[in-house]
Amino acid sequence: MKKILIKWREWRNHKYLPFIVTIITAICLFFLLIGNVKESKYDFQLFQLSPDTIRAVKTMEDSVKTEEERKKTEQEVPVVYQFQDETAANQAAIIESVFDSVLHVKENANPEEDTTATLVGKLKKEMEELAENASYVPLNDDMLAILIKQNNIILDDSKTKLTELVETILSEPIRLENISISKEKIGQQVNNTFIYSQDYKNVLASIAKTSIVATEVINESLTEERIQQAKASVEPTRILQGQILVQKGEIIDREVYRQLELLGMLTNKASYKPYLGVAVFVGLTMWVLFGQTIIRKEKTINNSKNLIVVAFSVILSVLMMKVIQSVAYNFDVIIAFLFPTAMVAMLVYLLVNERAAYISNFVSAAYAGIIFQEGYTNVFQMEASLYILFGGVAGIFAMQRMHTNSQILRSSLIVSSINIVFIIFYLLMTKASYEFTDILFYVGAAILSGVLSGAMTIGILPFFESFFGILSTMRLIELSNPNHPLLKKILTETPGTYHHSLMVANLAEAACEVVGANGLLARVGCYYHDIGKTNRPGFFIENQVNGYNPHDNLSPEASRDIIIAHAVDGAKILRKHKLPKEIVDVAAQHHGTSLLKFFYFKEKETNSNVKEEQYRYPGPKPQTKEIAIISVADSVEAAVRSMKEPNADKIQKMIQSIIKDKLLDGQFDECDLSLKEIKKMEESFCTTMNGTFHSRIEYPK
Repeated sequence: MKKILIKWREWRNHKYLPFIVTIITAICLFFLLIGNVKESKYDFQLFQLSPDTIRAVKTMEDSVKTEEERKKTEQEVPVVYQFQDETAANQAAIIESVFDSVLHVKENANPEEDTTATLVGKLKKEMEELAENASYVPLNDDMLAILIKQNNIILDDSKTKLTELVETILSEPIRLENISISKEKIGQQVNNTFIYSQDYKNVLASIAKTSIVATEVINESLTEERIQQAKASVEPTRILQGQILVQKGEIIDREVYRQLELLGMLTNKASYKPYLGVAVFVGLTMWVLFGQTIIRKEKTINNSKNLIVVAFSVILSVLMMKVIQSVAYNFDVIIAFLFPTAMVAMLVYLLVNERAAYISNFVSAAYAGIIFQEGYTNVFQMEASLYILFGGVAGIFAMQRMHTNSQILRSSLIVSSINIVFIIFYLLMTKASYEFTDILFYVGAAILSGVLSGAMTIGILPFFESFFGILSTMRLIELSNPNHPLLKKILTETPGTYHHSLMVANLAEAACEVVGANGLLARVGCYYHDIGKTNRPGFFIENQVNGYNPHDNLSPEASRDIIIAHAVDGAKILRKHKLPKEIVDVAAQHHGTSLLKFFYFKEKETNSNVKEEQYRYPGPKPQTKEIAIISVADSVEAAVRSMKEPNADKIQKMIQSIIKDKLLDGQFDECDLSLKEIKKMEESFCTTMNGTFHSRIEYPK
């Protein structure tokens, strides 16, 4: 463990560490998650018996079945017919033309030269011309001869009556397949209507039958339009997720084999989509985690530390989810509700900050949605995801004013209550009916989940603190307890220093909160910053009594060594008692490399060759905002306390003088305290000191 910690200290300042941590975390989460989305593959042959009941792993359109349904629908679409009103008039006009041609030939005949045969020849030519221009089938020579032999009165009568018969028949819808019926009908009507010779009636019947055509024809464009509409209305045939494809023991026929192949469930149809999907999902979550911890105006060491804590917390939660999910199939209830919903949120809240806690909780809930998904019914288990999301948010709210172990356990009860509310919502929204034992389990799981959140936070927190060297809020509160042995030591051995430390703590905390630094860290650091004075209490003015100052009898060099030693000795004492590095740094750096002016100028009176470096603290200069603010607060409290009759104007000038002196001396060069923040710090000090040294009324003697 010691070697690991040493290696960690060597690597934690590396500028590429955040990227390395992100990549390693992404790889870990990818392999943890891939098992939950991996598609089922089977090595089946046609017509073998299925060893198991096989269900579809996803919903997919069956294009073959869809096309079959569309062809079937196309065949069922009725042909669209359109009645043609003009047909009757057209065919009547043709009949009239036939009779007009006969009359015309007869009128132009030469009785002396034209015989029946020549007249038939002339009429035949006119009939051929008529056939070319209209849908008319010419009569044979015998029929034409019979027509020629009729007198004009009979021909006119025949034309009129036959035209009426044809128009009457053609006024009704006649389809192509029904023409023969209509022709038989008009043939009978001709025989019944006319009283001429049978030969002549046969000719009239032939003319009438030739005139009968279809009056209802197919509208091809409209028919095609309706076919396309019908095909478009066919819903695609889908294989639904969870649908049984083949029962155990049934034969895998061609249809089943085709469906398995279509779904990519055969070994020869491997799909890389799930792997790509998981990679995209992990990439998104890493972007969120990386952004919320790295893209911040903080030092690299803090970024790396925060990122690793968040990454470890998320990986730990995913591992716990995997364990729960591995036994979930043995139960009829959703045991995902046993997962400690607020554990990740509480851990990250205590170890990093509130913002990181919210984002870590969101990411954990997202992973829960995939890990706890139940294969055939859904891709993302929304119930488990929302359950963890609400529980984590409740944990963060509860932790805002609770930091000790007992308070954390108390906050876990708040998480349990929110869990129960969500369980009630879940039970009311689901359509399934639950037995009393099921309801009891879900309520018990909600309570246990909240309690486990607090208990596991308390149990895991020390490991994170020691391994990563993290100073949590809870640890700071423990260190601020007046019963801590070192604080008791300061109080009993250096009561003046103890009071001075409390005053500096008030100043530093208020200023840190104004500039956005860690006020609690500053307060606790102030409590311990002067513990080195316990080695020689009487050599520091706040602990001197009866006006005796031992420095009056010492050389400037000896006084210098004693005064400077309190910073070095304080750091040694704190390290010996294994206090966090942040507290040790406060003790070592709160004077930076500032100059002991009093003893320096005292030495200079007798030794003009003395160098400033000999009377400066060894440092280093303040490395953080908190320590820089503490260094100013330490000087301000001591200076203002030594003032006679302090007022607001004097206090402000004194504070400005101290800050200016430290700024010009370069004491803020190694921390990221801006000029704007220095101005805010000055205003905070003035406000706090004016409240401490306010004027009081003089009581009567």
